[in-house]
Amino acid sequence: MEMAKAIVLAACALGAGIAVLTGVGPAIGQGYAAGKAVEAVGRQPEAQGKIRSTLIVGGALAETTGIYAFITALMLIFVAPGMFMKYLG
Repeated sequence: MEMAKAIVLAACALGAGIAVLTGVGPAIGQGYAAGKAVEAVGRQPEAQGKIRSTLIVGGALAETTGIYAFITALMLIFVAPGMFMKYLG
């Protein structure tokens, strides 16, 4: 029984670590999008307002992925072990 509890805790910790690592993707994507927005403004300064608004909406959508990953990690650390331990006895 103790081994099963240790496995559950290890799996939750591993899952939380993987979930946190998924926050790297949105950071790379936002940096790439910002760079492309600067290039676009450099080519067409008159479209600056439209480019900025599109960049803000795209950044917000990309950020939700990181937020979901963070919430998933928190749930795996604080909620999941208790739920599994209830079934293990």
